[in-house]
Amino acid sequence: MKKETKIIVGVLAGAALGATIALALSSDSSNDLRGKLSDFFADLLDSSKDKLAGLADRASDVADKVKDKIAEVKA
Repeated sequence: MKKETKIIVGVLAGAALGATIALALSSDSSNDLRGKLSDFFADLLDSSKDKLAGLADRASDVADKVKDKIAEVKA
């Protein structure tokens, strides 16, 4: 894994753990707590999908540049 990917994964895991602990220690009822956790993890999943899509696009761009450079060298 690249350094950037490790950082993103660490931040997301830390945020998830922190939110879970904060919600568990709050005084909300269990139904409210479940709803909040569900919403939080849905938002977290959407956010991580967006970030991974951006990383995939960037990787594709880099791969295209490398292919172009290889083609230039071979020509």
